[in-house]
Amino acid sequence: MGRTFESSHPDHHTAYHTAHRCAQDVRIARAAHRPRAPTGATPTRHEDPPPARTSRHVAGHVAASRVRPGAIVAPVRAPLLLIAAASTAALAQQPPPAPAPPPCSAPEHRQFDFWIGEWDVHAGGKLAGTNRITRAFGGCVLHEQYDTPRGYAGASFNAYDAGRRRWHQTWVDNAGTLLQLDGGLVDGRMVLEGETVAADGARTRHRITWTPNADGSVRQRWEQTDTQGAWTVAFDGLYTRRAPTPR
Repeated sequence: MGRTFESSHPDHHTAYHTAHRCAQDVRIARAAHRPRAPTGATPTRHEDPPPARTSRHVAGHVAASRVRPGAIVAPVRAPLLLIAAASTAALAQQPPPAPAPPPCSAPEHRQFDFWIGEWDVHAGGKLAGTNRITRAFGGCVLHEQYDTPRGYAGASFNAYDAGRRRWHQTWVDNAGTLLQLDGGLVDGRMVLEGETVAADGARTRHRITWTPNADGSVRQRWEQTDTQGAWTVAFDGLYTRRAPTPR
């Protein structure tokens, strides 16, 4: 059994009771400010103080208070992803751009098509040779292949130069001739002109005209200048389509 200490001095007795009451007042004040434990929970005498709340915690608490119970909170980047997805879907719904037209599809590239075919070429009432004109390089070029019974042969490439808006022909043959002509369509006829330079330096001007006829034939008239500069006819031929070879 413990003993109770009591001082016989009256001042000591008064001080003891005063200190005892102050201690009781402090305990009562602490109990009044301590949060109450939920019903059924075991009360604890000492509780850890709550962690200090930073601005980040406060912002999170405010944001969480605005969310309905059970709602899923999306990350901050979700609106950006939704906007990007909507833009992609809108682009996918737009019609694809029209394909670019194929090369050499402008009408100017078809101006010399009346010359295409397999031809017998007559000059002065006699067969001068055969000529075969075909499309080449995706339809951008007309390829001429000319042959004669006497062994003379030549070929040319013909193309429309869209940059200069001119037709061009380069002719070569087994006699060493190189002839380059330029021109265009004049009143439904193809007219090309150029110049050659001989080994001795003499210059000769050339002009060739292809005229489509109503019966499907084509007339080719080749003119060139003489030593005096006057125009003379070098060749005047008539193209008629060759009959199909029987099988």
